[in-house]
Amino acid sequence: MEKRNRNVTLSIRLTPKEKRDILSKAKKANLPINKYIIACSECLIIDATDYAPVLTELKRIGNNLNQIARKLNSGDKSPADFSEIIDGQRKIVEMFSEGIGHRWRR
Repeated sequence: MEKRNRNVTLSIRLTPKEKRDILSKAKKANLPINKYIIACSECLIIDATDYAPVLTELKRIGNNLNQIARKLNSGDKSPADFSEIIDGQRKIVEMFSEGIGHRWRR
């Protein structure tokens, strides 16, 4: 087994409860604290996808819905064009299906 030379320090600030929780979990896992933290860091994938495009689409859809509601409430009988709203919804679904948020490795 290859021996690693660990000569770099990482310092973090915790609340007393956070520290107790981490120490307790490391003990339950029967691991030294450094190995426990390293193991935890290797299990988590954080997807830092930008939410701005999704929010822009949601705002556009909201604006379109408000325009349609105003037309319907004013008694306008002309058919509304929902294609732009449907396209916007599809874009949002695609963005979310690409994996927005964090996932655990399996």
